[in-house]
Amino acid sequence: MNSLELAKTCASAAADAKATEIALYDLRHSSSITDFALVCTATSVPHLRAVLRDVDKLVGERLNLYPVYAERTPQALWSVLDYVDVMVHVMTAEIRDFYSLETFWGEENKRELE
Repeated sequence: MNSLELAKTCASAAADAKATEIALYDLRHSSSITDFALVCTATSVPHLRAVLRDVDKLVGERLNLYPVYAERTPQALWSVLDYVDVMVHVMTAEIRDFYSLETFWGEENKRELE
């Protein structure tokens, strides 16, 4: 299993949980922290919880991997699952717009999801 496969599995799980605006960024040449960042939008706090739960569950079932750290405070409207090689950011639209993480990573690092 490689980090791209992990990232795509996370993206698939987020899509199954009805997350929107799913974006994958390849950071292997620009970050010493992680290989990929996955960002997706949840429509509400309950939806954010569901996306986290479903990504965690599906990745565990398919790849037998679990986050080394999980920031599970949906009331903050931004939560993170840290798989070391992949960081999954689940945010509400307002928080995503406010922090604009994608501007740090750039369009040139964005990868298409199949």
